[in-house]
Amino acid sequence: MRETIHSKLQLLPNKPGVYLMKDVHGTVIYVGKAKILKNRVRSYFSGSHDLKTELMISNIWDFEYIVTDTVVEALLLECNLIKQYTPQFNIMLRDDKSYPYIKITNEEHPRLEIVRRVQRDKAKYFGPYPNATSATETKRLLERLYPLRKCKTLKTKVCLYYHIGQCLAPCEFSVPPSRYAELTKEITSFLNGGHREVQDDLRRKMEHEAEQLQFERAKELRDLIAHIDRVMEQQKVTVDDRVNRDVFGFYAEKGLLCVQVFYVRNGKLIERSVNIQPHFGDPVEDFMSYVEQFYYEESNVPKEILLPQGTNSETLSDWLGARCLHPQKGSKRQLVDLAGENAKLALQERLRLMEKDMDRTLGAINSLGEALAIPTPRRIEAFDNSNTMGTDPVSAMVVFVDGKPLRKEYRKYKIKTVKGPDDYESMREVIRRRYLRVLKEKLPLPDLIVIDGGKGQLAAALDVLENELDLDVPVCGLAKDDRHRTSQLFFRDEEQPVQLDRHSQAFYLLERIQDEVHRFAITFHRQTRQKSGFQSLLDDIPGVGPARKKMLLKHFGSLKAIKEATLDDLAAIGIGSKLAQVILQTLNQTETAQTP
Repeated sequence: MRETIHSKLQLLPNKPGVYLMKDVHGTVIYVGKAKILKNRVRSYFSGSHDLKTELMISNIWDFEYIVTDTVVEALLLECNLIKQYTPQFNIMLRDDKSYPYIKITNEEHPRLEIVRRVQRDKAKYFGPYPNATSATETKRLLERLYPLRKCKTLKTKVCLYYHIGQCLAPCEFSVPPSRYAELTKEITSFLNGGHREVQDDLRRKMEHEAEQLQFERAKELRDLIAHIDRVMEQQKVTVDDRVNRDVFGFYAEKGLLCVQVFYVRNGKLIERSVNIQPHFGDPVEDFMSYVEQFYYEESNVPKEILLPQGTNSETLSDWLGARCLHPQKGSKRQLVDLAGENAKLALQERLRLMEKDMDRTLGAINSLGEALAIPTPRRIEAFDNSNTMGTDPVSAMVVFVDGKPLRKEYRKYKIKTVKGPDDYESMREVIRRRYLRVLKEKLPLPDLIVIDGGKGQLAAALDVLENELDLDVPVCGLAKDDRHRTSQLFFRDEEQPVQLDRHSQAFYLLERIQDEVHRFAITFHRQTRQKSGFQSLLDDIPGVGPARKKMLLKHFGSLKAIKEATLDDLAAIGIGSKLAQVILQTLNQTETAQTP
């Protein structure tokens, strides 16, 4: 698991919301919802999973999240974001379907419908409702309470619904528009929060049925009350007015300003952006300056811009020609508050990550200095050797400054004076070459030298530094166990290893340094071995120059394939018979000589 992900997992909030998994290119590959973000997101990086989930997890490079006030809002926001990003690992909700609305049609004789699209037909729409079953059950209740027509086309005579009091029968009787207006008003009141009285009445009926031991009927009423609760649960990430608006929230702390923007399009929150940057003035003034720059050269200005209370938007409104609102109540105020809460969480997460980074870098070098009883080693240079049975020996140096790698100062060394697999003499040579150059060019000396090796390599390095170069620089050696893990820390010529807590930041820093220098040395050795292999077998053959070498490797693909070629194969690409015999003889003799 990447260290950044590990750190962010520890900072997840105990709130509902939506999380977005991203790959190495920053592309959203999965969108999910969570009742508790902390538990849900962490579950991906622990335990066992099916093959699909394992494949997705292997592609996760980073993640971000948006908190919501309720699980219902998380459901709707998840739907909006899946449609916006069409992530490759999401299956559900990617098509054109959406959550249902309850609709009162705009007709001479209106009726109730369940629909999934809001159209500009002057009808009344309520929703969306994440639970389609509850929306359907609530519609059935409304049809029982308010006798609007049920059939799509008027019948020639009254039906059963008229006789049970659930339809006004406009097919036979004249119904005045005022009666429909009254029913529409009552339904609107119900769906806008006036459902409590109906629920209370249903609850009284449920209790009465239970007293009469009519438990089946009581259960039906109880389920109906629950359906109304689910369908009427408040949410604000989708608004049925289909207005385009940008919603701003901000939070400032410790010299940093976080601005969160929710993009609401056609009434749906489909995306957000987060920007964290230093600020030096009043947070409110700097926030408004950010908003003004946000719309500079921006041609797609929405109809509404929602801003927090206490901000002055008169100039912005005149400039953009858009409505800049500072909502004080209702769903718009809740959206602004939600944007502000997400800005606060994003900034606090950044601050905690910065603190953790300080702990694992500056805190680590302070602890390491205390453990070795030396001044804080701000500049650390580490060395490692690499060879294969003494062939192509190389060495590498990496540099860490304030606990972080400084790659532009990494150095590679080909060992020149050592024959055979002599790790101690190779360390002497590279230490000598490095610090002779440091003295000659007056480069900064390190505060600590780390040798990837045990007492023998450490003693070789100390001998060169102290006896040949007369340098007094702290040197430590890192020995590994039989599993090739960092095991012991030896300092200077002390006999006993330094006692360092394996779970301390100082120990983790030494592990990172050792792993990095080993990786750098191994990579350089492989490159060197590959080049020398080609040179020793092809470049030394008389008559094979760079052009023929390139042609041979391009045609056959490898030295092994050239060895297995026939004279006719070589003649086919323009190699004469005499030269072909020399090439095959040289390669086969070399192979025989290398075989024990």
